[in-house]
Parts: sequence; structure tokens; C-alpha cells
Amino acid sequence: MADIAVVGAGIAGLASAAALSHRGHSVTVIEERTDTSSGAGISIWPNALAALDQLGLGDQVRAAGGRITAGAMRWKDGTWLRRPSGERIVTALGEPLVVLQRAALRDILTGALAPGTVVDGVAVRELSTTTTGVRLHLTDGATRDVQAVVGADGTRSVVARHLNGPLPHRYAGYTAWRGVAALAIDADLAGETMAAGAEVGHVPMGPDQTYWFATERAPEGATCPQGELAYLRTKLAAWAAPIPAMLAATDPAGVLRNDLYDRATAQRWASGPVVLVGDAAHPMRPHLGQGGCQALEDAAVLGAFVDLAPDLPRAFAGFAAFRRRRVSAIVAESRLIGRMVNLRPAALSALASRATVVLPEFAVTRHLASIAAGSAFRLPGRR
Repeated sequence: MADIAVVGAGIAGLASAAALSHRGHSVTVIEERTDTSSGAGISIWPNALAALDQLGLGDQVRAAGGRITAGAMRWKDGTWLRRPSGERIVTALGEPLVVLQRAALRDILTGALAPGTVVDGVAVRELSTTTTGVRLHLTDGATRDVQAVVGADGTRSVVARHLNGPLPHRYAGYTAWRGVAALAIDADLAGETMAAGAEVGHVPMGPDQTYWFATERAPEGATCPQGELAYLRTKLAAWAAPIPAMLAATDPAGVLRNDLYDRATAQRWASGPVVLVGDAAHPMRPHLGQGGCQALEDAAVLGAFVDLAPDLPRAFAGFAAFRRRRVSAIVAESRLIGRMVNLRPAALSALASRATVVLPEFAVTRHLASIAAGSAFRLPGRR
């Protein structure tokens, strides 16, 4: 069995470590941060639940969060743009999607690893190949020799740059807020509320909490002098329920604001004993809710290729070729939705959002199933 370093302890890194250690490999996860609980909540769609089932963790995740069975879209005045049946997601995707705290998902993934697997507080500065594998040069001056490396270190990945050279970022033109409200909302209102150049998502997260996000065009690096939550409470005060009450029930200290960036998908995902997973390989905008879900798919598929291939370099190459087509299409669609929501002038954004009402429900549901149904997740050798 191989000695493998996973760089990054986010969703992609922890899940990949679980998949590899489950197969008997000696895995170390190297993480720069000492607190890896970033983010408020996360939606785990049935495709990702199917991937988690392959890791033996699906039922733990299902039990840890709230379940969403419909998913609607409204205009800010409460007008319905799309109001599907109450069991739409179950019918189309095979089971409800699950919304849980990112920290809870992290704890489940970490719990699948042996104690001491995650080494935090140190980063990988650079990589170099050796006759036996890869040498990691760490920021504390130490080096670590391993037989293989999984790059799960996000959009600014050192491992991705090792394989691809510079991968510049470009500000996407808008920012996102995320938070958790101590409030239960009507399940029928789970989904998104739209306006010209802005959107708010809101989904139950257990019996007495709601996970929410909001996006808006804004200058890069901007902040709200009166506080991020105070700004949103004022801006969205006249929007339809449950948004004002939801924001009123949110702790200001728990609100996160992050500018959104585009970074090109890496051209090279694998070379020899090095492979990329998650955002390091294919960063995507959040509009389809598939960033973390595709990272979980990556981990399960990577584990399957390690089982099938005679050595890790061939497993990594097979993984990259297998995953690229599915992930690239989702990245492109997420980017397109983001551009439509944030069209300028704002009237064009409003027109694009309202135009979704003319799409037949069966067509929308069928397309959603192709992305997020449990059956949309594929392992190598299965059709």
C-alpha cells in the first residue's frame, strides 16, 4: 500500500482521504488552516449522497441535516416563478436533498479517518518529483517524501499550479453572503427568491434552523460599514416572507461574505503520481449547488479507480479522463446561470429570471435529474 499525501482538508480532501484510507493506503492530510469549519451550510444533493454511500457515510449525512423535497422559485414580491409539487425532488432525483452545517459534514468525514491523519497549521510551498514519488516542501522548512499526492487545496491550489503553471483568478463581479437563521420556514418556501441583479436562497436545515445565501453585484473587496447583516436587513426589508424574518433571526457574527471568482478549469488534472480533485481541478460558481457535491463524487470515483488500476499513476489518469466530461458541463452551466442573474443593465437580469417560468416543468425536472439525481452519479464500469 502507498504512502499518500492529501493537500487540503476541505470537503474534497477529507473525502478523498477517506476513500483512499478505506482501501488500506497510509494517508496524511496537510492543511494550512487550524480552523477548517468555514462556511455556514451546504446542500448535499442525491448524486452526492450516492457518492457518500460508496464511502460508507451516506446515512450519517442523511441523519445530520434537514431534508428538502420540493424547491421553488419566486420573485421578490412573492409572485411564484416556479411552484413544483411538494415531492418534486423525491420523484425526480430519487430522494430528498440534505442541508446540513458544513462543520457537521467535516466532522463526519474526519470521523472516517484514523486519529492524527490531519496535520494542520502547515502548508505545502512547492512540490518536486523524485525517483520514488513526490517531495513536498512545507512552509515550516520541513520536507515530506510520499509516493503520491492528491491536490485538494482549492482554487488557489499549489498542486494545480505545479501541474499547470499559473492559473489566474478573475473577479466574477458579484459577492455572496451566507448565514444560518434560528428560524423554521415553511417547506413550501424552500428554494430561491429573485430580483433584478440579486437572489436569495433559503432552505430548512433541521427542525428549527434555515440556511440562507444572498448574492448581489458589488465592487471587489467591498464591505458594508454598518455591518453585513444590517445591510441585508435594510436592502431586503420589503422582500417576501420568509426573508425579513429569516434575517432578523440570524446572528450577525455568523454571517460570511465572500467575493466570487472565476478561475479556469485546470487543463491537466493528473500527471504521474499527482492528481487534482475538487476546486483545485474544477472550481465552479455556486448556482447549481454542486461545488461540494462534485468534490464528493470526485472522492468516490478516485477510490474506485484506485481499486481498478494496477498502480496509482494509471488510476489518477483514468480518474481525470472519466470525470472531466461530466464536471466540465456543470462548471459551464453554473457560470452561465451566474452571468444571467447578474446581467447589466439590471432589467436584463430581471427578464432572464422571469423567463424561466415559460420552461416546461418536465424539462426543468429532467435536466435537474441529469445533474443531481442519485442515478446521475457514475462509477467506472457502470452504465
